[in-house]
Amino acid sequence: MRREEPVEALLAEALLRAVRTTSAYGGVLYLRSADGRSLVLSTVTGVPPHLLSAFRHIPVAAPLPVAEAYRTGRTVQVADADDTMRRYPRLAVGLPYVHAFACTPISVDGRSLGVLAVLWPSSAVPPPGAKRQLRATANRLAAALGGRVPAVPGSPVVVPLPTTGGPAPRAGGLDWRLADGRITADPALLAVLGLTPDDFGGRAEDLTERLEPTDVEPLLAALAADAPFTLRVRLRDGRHWLDLHGRPGRPGTVGLVAVDTDAATAAVAAVERLRDGVVALDPDGRISYLNHAAELLLELGREELTGHHPWSALPWLAEPAYEDRYRSAMLAQQPTAFLACRPPGHWLAFSLYPDAHGLTVRIVPAGPPGAHRTALPEAPPATPATLGATYYLLQLASALTEAVTVKEVCDCVIDQILPGFDGQEMALYLARSGRMHLVAQTGYPEGFLTPFEGTPIRARLPGTEVFSTGAPAFFESPDELLAAYPGISQDEMRSWAFLPLIASGLPVGSCILGFDRPRKFTSEDRSVLTALGGLIAQALERARLYDAEFALARGLQQALLPHRLPEVPGLAVAARYLPGTRGMEIGGDWYDAISTPAGVCLVIGDVEGHNVGAAATMGQLRSAVRAFVTGGSPPDEVLTRTNQLLLDLDPGLLASCCLLRLDPATGRVLAVRAGHVPPLLRLPGGDTEPLDLAGGPLLGIDSDAEYPGTALELPVGAILALFTDGLIERPGVPLDEGLDQLRTDLAHSPAAGLDALAEHLLRDARRSSHRADDVALLLARRTAG
Repeated sequence: MRREEPVEALLAEALLRAVRTTSAYGGVLYLRSADGRSLVLSTVTGVPPHLLSAFRHIPVAAPLPVAEAYRTGRTVQVADADDTMRRYPRLAVGLPYVHAFACTPISVDGRSLGVLAVLWPSSAVPPPGAKRQLRATANRLAAALGGRVPAVPGSPVVVPLPTTGGPAPRAGGLDWRLADGRITADPALLAVLGLTPDDFGGRAEDLTERLEPTDVEPLLAALAADAPFTLRVRLRDGRHWLDLHGRPGRPGTVGLVAVDTDAATAAVAAVERLRDGVVALDPDGRISYLNHAAELLLELGREELTGHHPWSALPWLAEPAYEDRYRSAMLAQQPTAFLACRPPGHWLAFSLYPDAHGLTVRIVPAGPPGAHRTALPEAPPATPATLGATYYLLQLASALTEAVTVKEVCDCVIDQILPGFDGQEMALYLARSGRMHLVAQTGYPEGFLTPFEGTPIRARLPGTEVFSTGAPAFFESPDELLAAYPGISQDEMRSWAFLPLIASGLPVGSCILGFDRPRKFTSEDRSVLTALGGLIAQALERARLYDAEFALARGLQQALLPHRLPEVPGLAVAARYLPGTRGMEIGGDWYDAISTPAGVCLVIGDVEGHNVGAAATMGQLRSAVRAFVTGGSPPDEVLTRTNQLLLDLDPGLLASCCLLRLDPATGRVLAVRAGHVPPLLRLPGGDTEPLDLAGGPLLGIDSDAEYPGTALELPVGAILALFTDGLIERPGVPLDEGLDQLRTDLAHSPAAGLDALAEHLLRDARRSSHRADDVALLLARRTAG
């Protein structure tokens, strides 16, 4: 790298050259970060930097084209929206209107310093040789850098593009040493100033004396601020402006990129004579100019509007839909139009004409939606602005975070997508054993989809072909569908979208959307629908894995819980189990009743967690307790040995347990407790209180823990209620209050039999939509028999 060529100027010149030689509308340049883990946006042209904020830093390992070009050392080119969605769905979600682009690494001796990328309008076809031109520019820049990775600026440097129809601006660069005012300038900057290298003395005065005097002080203040800045100054010749983009460089040095532009022309006067409203937006969407007619139509003056976003300055344009139209026009570089109502009922038609320098907006009076209007020239017919399809994608993504099972995912997809895209039919298929199986549908005539059940994935049908190819298919009329698939069965729909469901790069199924009228699928529709397919696929795969785990765990849990309780003279026993955690329905709660020569042992326990591990641990503990009890161990020894077993198993889980040994003939009870909520005792007269039982810590904490027993008597007609804490937990309510509420319910329940009483006690738990735990309930009543 030659000393007289500052890095900023080299980057700016390379980016402008790449855009010009590839006929692109904009470009970006990324540099490798100091730690080598990410790529940082350094220089940008033709694209508002704030629209790229989500991609300011890109991890080197990210599934994005810039990162792929950096990692592989190859040029990456994407042709259209479908290609973007298939290969880089994350990019399509973050920048839904960027469809055609190419990026190539800036490499020296096989080592990548960064990435150079250009963007084309969504309707443009990249010119032949674009990739070659891009690589050539990147190689030239790499050679000029000499293998050095430039320091990443604090914020991206914005390089203006040449004005259409005018002379191309010339870019130059300089390094300004603040301590002594010495300047090192490249030849391009000297040409802008009208100097030769021999004429330039390298002093600050050589630059400032060529500026308008009023611009010198703001420039010096910006230099002293030690922060990135952008400043426009005017040359004394009165014919040129300099756009200066500066940032601190080496200690005590500021690097600048200078771009000269033409002064304003008399075209403004011609625009002022128009009766149509004309508004100019800069690339960031702020109003930089509006004519007198626009002031009248918007009913607001230039002072209140200039420098502001339209959707900020005009409350009736504050809906996100209007800002979305601006984003669409700037990133797709395609004209767009919409209707908006200025209160109390004045409809205006807005036509947006973009280029890389900003937007020109034409405003004319219009009738309400549906009224006959003449189409606006060079722009689509104006329609009421609605929330962009991207918002439906975000809504679905948010809703899917709460869906757990396959059924919940399918219900969520149907509820969100059909209203968002005004569809009438939807079918979701998943592939299994080489065939397509319907998992959800809505809107189809009864029996219409029956012939398609179990269709081989290699069959020539649109739903199977999108699965096999990974590319979506859109048919805007019945004729298009019949031309592609002669003889295919049709119902009353008039257009269709067939979407592949791809999760982690692998096809898992397909989604079919039907519309009852011919529909034009815009590039935005196609991008967002394809992105939705990816979201649906990921959610379905997650749900399928959950369903499989749930079936295993639920089966394990049901197998481990007692299938029936023993019949013991002098004792009636009833039990209930209510799964908690909506969607999960598995956990570690258990109960048991074990008949022994010494009496009946009533056991209830709770292993923390709601997964297969909790259910498996529960099964081990239940089996251990049953083995110890039937072996004749007293209750305190049973819990001591169970505690040691849990520590030996080391599942990383804790458990609570309450065990009572009851002699139905005498009513004597010996109870032990390990960190469990105390049982309730309801006496024959109705008085109900928690049992004051001695106890020890939770199982699985301390190998030396002791579990002392408590002796009591159970009168004839009395009821013992053993339960897990899920029965008394309430959101925002202390556990003591929940226990007192259960005590009251048990005391005053009109239920006569134990089964009816158990149902009564569970009723509140079933009604609690916030219940997050399982409930196990075991009731025992001493009878006269």
